[in-house]
Amino acid sequence: MEQQKVFFSASLAQTLTDAVEQTAHDRLFVVCDTHTRDLCLPLLSGLACMSGSTVITIGAGDEQKTLDTVQQVWSQLQQHGATRHSLVVNLGGGMVTDLGGFAVSTFKRGLHFINIPTTLLAMVDASVGGKTGFNYGGLKNEIGVFRNADAVIIDTAFLRTLDAENLLSGYAEMLKHGLIATDDMLSRLLRFDIEQPQLAELGRMVQESVGVKQRIVGEDPLEQGLRKALNLGHTVGHAFESLALQRRPVLHGYAVAWGLVCELYLSVAKTGFPADRMRQVVNFVLQHYGRMPITCDDYPTLLELMTHDKKNTAGTINFTLLSGVGQLALNQTATRQEIEEALDFYREGF
Repeated sequence: MEQQKVFFSASLAQTLTDAVEQTAHDRLFVVCDTHTRDLCLPLLSGLACMSGSTVITIGAGDEQKTLDTVQQVWSQLQQHGATRHSLVVNLGGGMVTDLGGFAVSTFKRGLHFINIPTTLLAMVDASVGGKTGFNYGGLKNEIGVFRNADAVIIDTAFLRTLDAENLLSGYAEMLKHGLIATDDMLSRLLRFDIEQPQLAELGRMVQESVGVKQRIVGEDPLEQGLRKALNLGHTVGHAFESLALQRRPVLHGYAVAWGLVCELYLSVAKTGFPADRMRQVVNFVLQHYGRMPITCDDYPTLLELMTHDKKNTAGTINFTLLSGVGQLALNQTATRQEIEEALDFYREGF
């Protein structure tokens, strides 16, 4: 896979116009959800480069990230005459860029597409790196393909449309990037006032965070080794998220934040991560994300969900842990007892 083209835009109109003009196409489509149709699509609708485009609107929320929704997109593309030479703009958060990217990558064996992430989570994680997919059988992102967008256009002006919960959701992935990058980056993230953010400073931090992911993906695009670093917090986090889908869905970043608590606990216990640094991150999570209520009775379900994680080999649960900030310990395993102790810590110890 080629290095993905990511553009940090000061003028969405100009950047999008350039990207559309540089991608030869016969028809133009926009995939958005009901939220981004109302809040974000008006910023594109008046542009000359979008003239004649067909809008495909899907439902909003992770519960819509299903095969049924993929089929809706396929059907709309088919009904409106999309060909292998058509171009699709995915406008939305991570659900839209993940699902839209998958639908576009598989329709007629692949169309060209541009991602315009409109949430912090999509900017720093979902829209960058070439992972596409949807939830299946109660499991997160169970079906998907690797396929880079032709361009990713990041305009932090969209962050003004977000509520506090969605900002926090994206910020959890930025914390993860800080943990796998440098002590200085992590310290700045922990000091930043995400409750009353200064958008100019947040924009600079977004660019730094995307840079961490791009560097890792550039070295390991298909997740054979180094890219597993990006899964820190996700083995347990995806289990939390899948459990929540059975009850009351939670935003992805919240599940990742809770997963970081458990996996940093395992990092202290198994790979020597500094306990004081772990406590700083854990206290930040408690202050801003709270806890998802679980009991000991949920442990068997959570452990079963972890066994379905895509990083596993032969049913052995695989973790990305740390021996220090920026010091990766890939392909780690843990016993059932150790995982339950991490869940105990999450539930009672912080």
